[in-house]
Amino acid sequence: MKTKKISILGCGWLGLPLAKHFIAQNYTVKGSTTSVEKVATLEAAGIQSYVFKLGTTHDDEVYANFLAESEIVIINFPPKRIPNIIDIYQEQVNSILPFIGETQKVIFVSSTSVYQNTNDWVTEDLDNQPEKESGKAVLAVENILKSHIGNRLTILRLSGLIGYDRVPGRFLANKKEVANGKAPINVIHQDDCIGLIDAIISKEAWGEIFNGCADEHPLRETFYILAAKKAKLTPPQFKAATTVAFKKISNNKSKVMLDYTYKYADPLILVQ
Repeated sequence: MKTKKISILGCGWLGLPLAKHFIAQNYTVKGSTTSVEKVATLEAAGIQSYVFKLGTTHDDEVYANFLAESEIVIINFPPKRIPNIIDIYQEQVNSILPFIGETQKVIFVSSTSVYQNTNDWVTEDLDNQPEKESGKAVLAVENILKSHIGNRLTILRLSGLIGYDRVPGRFLANKKEVANGKAPINVIHQDDCIGLIDAIISKEAWGEIFNGCADEHPLRETFYILAAKKAKLTPPQFKAATTVAFKKISNNKSKVMLDYTYKYADPLILVQ
């Protein structure tokens, strides 16, 4: 059987375990990092490593070799929270676009930050009006990729990332006067991020947009107080209930089209 080949642009918190997951399935995996120091970690995992920084590395051969022969390209790096975040994120993605082949499939790991607060459920067909600069940057890149890749592109919009070394108890510990305590949260465990990407590939679900989020949406104050206590940290103190701004990310499309069952459907099991 022909060995599948995949290139993962960004081998960080999600990209590294994702690469290991596919190597275990006998994929040939190429992975990128911006750090020379991380090469040993990647290669120890069996990943063919490439070191470059999009937008600052001007080496066509490096980009071309990184993407060469891969059937699937996973673009998996978030925008940095810096001035001009929208322009810089687009420049980074634009720098590698010319090297993506006309037959390669692409998964863009996006974010539910592209959605505005609606105080209701949010599905993939919402007319996006992101409220934060990071969300605007991600949406701009989604649109660039759509125009260049077309129906070979699938966008996976992930909610707040948790799991393993991303311990939610640390996020708000010791904080006071925290807002929106009565708002439902939207989070997803690392294992489910990997599971969804695997399902997109195995189902060949191209030309789609999927939300990735746990089934259940506990209240913010409930979740983060329990999370801090479990981590033996001082729980946050929330403001008295006032106007609440929120969105509840629907994962129904991912469950139906991908036949996916979330491993961590209720995030409260992680903090109790």
